[in-house]
Amino acid sequence: MTKTIKLVASLFITLACTSYSFGQKEFYNNNKFKQLDEELPTPNVYRTGAGAPGPEYWQQQADYVIEATIDEDKKRLTGSETVTYYNNSPEVLTYLWIQLDQNMRATDSDTYKIRQNHIGEKTNINQLAAIDGFPEYDGGHKIQKVTDASGNALKYTINKTMMRIDLPKELKKGETFTFNIDWYYNINDRLLMGGRGGYETFAEDGNTIFTITQWFPRMAVYDDFNGWQNKQFLGNGEFALTFGDYDVKITVPSDHIVASTGELQNPKDVLTSEQIDLFEKAKTSETPVVIVSQKEATKKEKSKATDTKTWHYKADNVRDFAFGSSRKFIWDAMGVDINGKTVMAMSYYPKEANPLYGQYSTEAVAHTLEVYSKYTIDYPYPVAISVEASNGMEYPMICFNYGRPEKDGTYSPRIKYGMISVIIHEVGHNFFPMIVNSDERQWTWMDEGLNTFCQYLAEQEWEDGYPSRRGPAENIVNYMKGEQNNIVPIMTNSESLKQFGNNAYGKPATALNILRETIMGRELFDYAFKEYAQRWAFKHPKPADFYRTMEDASAVDLDWFWRGWFFTTEPVDISIKEVTVEELDTQNPKVEVAKRKAERDTQPKDITTIHNEEAKLVTRVDERPELKDFYNSYDPLDADLEDYENYKKYKAGLNEADKAWLAKKHFVYQVDFENVGGLPMPIIIELQYADGSSDKKYIPAEIWRKDDKVVSKVFVCEKEVTQFVLDPNRETADIDTDNNYFPRKPEVSRFQLYKSGANQPRTYDSGRLNPMQKAKKNKK
Repeated sequence: MTKTIKLVASLFITLACTSYSFGQKEFYNNNKFKQLDEELPTPNVYRTGAGAPGPEYWQQQADYVIEATIDEDKKRLTGSETVTYYNNSPEVLTYLWIQLDQNMRATDSDTYKIRQNHIGEKTNINQLAAIDGFPEYDGGHKIQKVTDASGNALKYTINKTMMRIDLPKELKKGETFTFNIDWYYNINDRLLMGGRGGYETFAEDGNTIFTITQWFPRMAVYDDFNGWQNKQFLGNGEFALTFGDYDVKITVPSDHIVASTGELQNPKDVLTSEQIDLFEKAKTSETPVVIVSQKEATKKEKSKATDTKTWHYKADNVRDFAFGSSRKFIWDAMGVDINGKTVMAMSYYPKEANPLYGQYSTEAVAHTLEVYSKYTIDYPYPVAISVEASNGMEYPMICFNYGRPEKDGTYSPRIKYGMISVIIHEVGHNFFPMIVNSDERQWTWMDEGLNTFCQYLAEQEWEDGYPSRRGPAENIVNYMKGEQNNIVPIMTNSESLKQFGNNAYGKPATALNILRETIMGRELFDYAFKEYAQRWAFKHPKPADFYRTMEDASAVDLDWFWRGWFFTTEPVDISIKEVTVEELDTQNPKVEVAKRKAERDTQPKDITTIHNEEAKLVTRVDERPELKDFYNSYDPLDADLEDYENYKKYKAGLNEADKAWLAKKHFVYQVDFENVGGLPMPIIIELQYADGSSDKKYIPAEIWRKDDKVVSKVFVCEKEVTQFVLDPNRETADIDTDNNYFPRKPEVSRFQLYKSGANQPRTYDSGRLNPMQKAKKNKK
């Protein structure tokens, strides 16, 4: 559509291609830019309005002394622990809550009861057993006794995955209480039953890898926000845990190698002198040093020790403790310099994980520590460990990952990059939530989402073109344009999430990447994100603390962004609704008359006129010329004397700036944008010119403040625009790109034309070979 505009005398106009706000006839406002004050908790002495810990912030502490034994034949762990609990709160406590996470696998577990099941046309015994919660497996923590420091029995009550200990007397501020728990549990077959920890037995050699997680009764968190965080553990919502110091002794078969949270206290009792020397060498090596070789591990696989060894580990200021144990473990290590402090990056893996793990695992651990330390805080712990256990789960200083190649040593790119990604992700969890200790039972996104975002940063710094699964805006589009009844806001309790991976990992990671790259810019975002990590390291942040810190440290009002991305399920879909060519009215009668007549002459004729011309219709006036008068020759588009006088006055009123602007040719366009999806976002529009050049304009999201449905911008350019393109680099997660072009681009689909028989297109069946296998085959 073309519309003519007049240039008023003395109007200031810039010579570059600029844009101007344009008014709207209608006003829409459903408060998408309303501040979040009503949704966020009121700041107080514990948590400030700036998002920082307040002057009276406090948190509890729980120290553990644990002795544990693994019975390899019975697949059972037996343990006893002494817990010293510090009440640093201003409240008086009369009971304590303990987490018994193994009870999720007890026969009366709510996890199995509330799980929906479906039976297909085919099933097997294991699937049926899973529906019933594997009734043959006697799972759950078996509490043997609970006593105080003097050995006196304490009253306790077990409610599913939570145990309440009733204190013999009130525990006041500044006081401690020490108690003991003896227990055991039957370790689950992880490959059969699933789960974060358990055991895996290798059919080829009969040996087992134990990954021991959620294995001891652990203190629940008591804080200023919730009081006790004693929501039941149903499986998805992970763990809210208290920081403390750990002193742990682990007894296992003597030919096992134990990978664990913490630092080994008795290397001479469990390692050979050669292994100790190699470990020392690894501290200063620039490449991983093999401490236990594949040859050694393979030799041990052929026989099982009947005696035991006890590995003694200590860890300070951690929120949890986990370990792995197996005679199958190969072990390599390398020192990593984190701002002058040496951290040992280490990997433990069976021969089935080579050559991938030997080549990449410890390097990926080191890379993660370096990148995350740059964007958050310096990694504070002495070790960081990756254990290959065909899964993915994180704990302080140690994580369990996957990454086994084919038996011939080849592997697909999916396995290679999947392995590197899961190592980066799980090692990265040391920062979120092991150090920045959010409440996973309530808000999964605060650890998984933030960590997945940092994972994306680390992946992109691993190699050019790294095939990151989550982080780029375009990768979340399919989720965001899905059925609304299958999507919930990010701000949803962990156990109520739908599409867990997309909601807790993908969408928040993408949101943060958009904040960094498009809305805030890297400098402001990186500073604020690092400030959040530093403020809340070794503390318990809540969502409001994150939101407030990001704004406080950047001076960017992000309430609209948190509201749209985290509190709603609205998608991004901005459309170029219409473009109007604003043609300049020069007010020169000679110029404008010609333009108006030319425009009239290009208008289509009506069908009657066309048929009359074809029929060479002779009208009555044609036959009788005497009927013609003034109006038969009058053209309303012709200029008159008054038009010329007005133009003369107009020219006299122009100043030098106006004349200079008029001397150049300009193209003026009004572009109307429609917010179809509902989620307001910046308008990023590329103007593609007739000469092949282009120009990208960034319009902040605040343009939608007073009308969140339709807004307009006027662009004044010195070159003709042939195409307007919204979000040309796909940085806002716009779910419909068809309406991002004006003029619209036709959809293109491909088809093949062929005859039956000999002319059918040739096909190649590669079977199940991975690219490395196919390359070997082709070489032969």
